[in-house]
Amino acid sequence: MNWDIAKGNWKEIKGKVKQQWGNLTDDDLMKIEGKRDQLIGRVQERYGIAKDEAEKQVKDWERLSS
Repeated sequence: MNWDIAKGNWKEIKGKVKQQWGNLTDDDLMKIEGKRDQLIGRVQERYGIAKDEAEKQVKDWERLSS
């Protein structure tokens, strides 16, 4: 996934993000605004997982969403 494009299409993509990580709030999604590092941080925080695991989940999601 090209995250520069994701920033521009964030309104469309955030529904898919919410579907994957239902614990993310609308406020989280507003703060993420298509930034990959912000997504990883929020997934890590909301799910209480290590950064490596959050990165793996985002990477897997990117692969499936492309």
